[in-house]
Amino acid sequence: CHFGGGGWGRGAGRGGGGPPPPGGARGRPGAPPPPPHGAVPGRCGGGARERCEIDTGVDAGVKVWVDSAEALGSDLHLELAGTGSRRAALMTALRDAIRGGRLAPGTRLPPYRSLAADLGLARNTVADAYAELVAEGWLTARQGSGTRVAPRADPPPPSRRTERAKPSKPTQLKKLTQPTKPSSEGGARRAPARPAEPAHNLLQGQPDAASFPRAAWLASARRALTAAPNEAFGPGDPHGRPELRRALADYLARVRGVRTDADRIVVCSGYAHALRLLAGTGALRGRAAVEAYGLGFHRSLLAAAGVRTVPLPLDADGARTEELDSHPGVRTVLLTPAHQFPTGGPLHARRRAAAVDWARARGGLVLEDDYDGEFRYDRRPVGAVQGLDPDHVLYVGSVSKSLSPALRLGWMVLPDRLVDEVLAVKGDREGWVSALDQLTLADFIESGGYDRHIRRMRQRYRRRRDQLVATLAEHAPHIRVSGVAAGLHAVLELPSGTERSAVRAAAWQGLALEGLADYRHPDAEGPHRDGLVVGYATPPDHSFAGALDALCRALPPDLADAPPPAATRPPSVATRPPSGSPRAT
Repeated sequence: CHFGGGGWGRGAGRGGGGPPPPGGARGRPGAPPPPPHGAVPGRCGGGARERCEIDTGVDAGVKVWVDSAEALGSDLHLELAGTGSRRAALMTALRDAIRGGRLAPGTRLPPYRSLAADLGLARNTVADAYAELVAEGWLTARQGSGTRVAPRADPPPPSRRTERAKPSKPTQLKKLTQPTKPSSEGGARRAPARPAEPAHNLLQGQPDAASFPRAAWLASARRALTAAPNEAFGPGDPHGRPELRRALADYLARVRGVRTDADRIVVCSGYAHALRLLAGTGALRGRAAVEAYGLGFHRSLLAAAGVRTVPLPLDADGARTEELDSHPGVRTVLLTPAHQFPTGGPLHARRRAAAVDWARARGGLVLEDDYDGEFRYDRRPVGAVQGLDPDHVLYVGSVSKSLSPALRLGWMVLPDRLVDEVLAVKGDREGWVSALDQLTLADFIESGGYDRHIRRMRQRYRRRRDQLVATLAEHAPHIRVSGVAAGLHAVLELPSGTERSAVRAAAWQGLALEGLADYRHPDAEGPHRDGLVVGYATPPDHSFAGALDALCRALPPDLADAPPPAATRPPSVATRPPSGSPRAT
């Protein structure tokens, strides 16, 4: 039998898990002898190397064996109790660990050499214990797989706590799973049960998680780790890894028209993190102009930092930046110029120029959120506003839409005057973004993997968008779809007064989505727009058609095709109420 991940002698450097050949190590010329049994004290503890040197004075060959054995395998905590032999104590400890569930079926045990070194036992003692437990059926041993805990039919016995919590009757199970009502007698209260997950998810802001380029990302991670300098594994630089900043400077200039160098880029974890950092500087203080429709989370974040937001009206050409002059106390404006969120559409060139002129004249700052600028379908790419004036436009981007929000990777392209201020707020060390993820993204960009992924996902999302538009044209032609020339979501414009009922109907259909009113600034003026914000990138391919069917069932009917109200139609003879009924009187 073979009881480990490697062979005996020189092969032990690759695992060293097998028992000694017949006759022990002394049977092979030149092999170091095992430590004599007298060298092992009758208790577990202390270092094997120290005992070899002090207690027995054995030769340097044994110390070489101990050094190599301690570098192999994995750690395993065992307590050897009792007054019997060391082999019996080891077998008892292993049986107890397996019987109690601490060593689950399939768990790989350390090679017998390393376990012998850790416990201060002779190698033959551990090898014999492994062999006997294999014979008893507690362990299994296979060439190349090492020694593992054998599979068993019965699970380990539950603990007392588990037995007390396990219901014995169906009625008890019902009581455990249902939320407990608040007690007026001061008893314990159980938190309410979480609502069931919706059957379909059309919420905006999430890319297709199944399309994450795992193989390409893993290849970049391997290359990045191989080439990474040693200092990359120390405390992170708050500025960000220079490899990523250089890669971003080239990529953003080529794809988005951003004018920058690596020194003006500061790595962050996303747009929200950028807002927090800027709130700690003089860039975001007092009052800031925002678009009338946007994420309430961002407005709340600014409010918590003491920044009051002033809404700018929106129309088909984007935010009305020409009205910035009517707000004398505003020094900063937050815009989504490539694809207004959530209503869709780019900011008109005239209004882009107006925002930049206002910032120059006022000494202000334009904060550009380029959250999904890579995804455009039916129009030419729109460059970044930052390219018009790098000294008055602060550009923010991330991989949350292009790759995954789980990466928490973003960047700020700052005017020169703000770089030191932002770094001072960020601190002495990078506490947000992993340096290894930064190195991986840098390789992913430079190797062309990021461009290939973007182009592939652009085609996939275009097909999703086309399927959404075609389904609505067939089943709900009275619903107008807007904001679909770019991005990962669309806006379904509804008849006035129908948004709330449509959202409730969608929830009844097991469909998660949001109404346009959720994004409206509370101080915005003008009429309310009724609509639904539909994220078509989120569902997996196999459930997208079902999500669209549920969406169509939740939409309000076409009022033009509805029959006239009953009050305008004279009742027919068949439907006229009988004489003497309450309606007749």
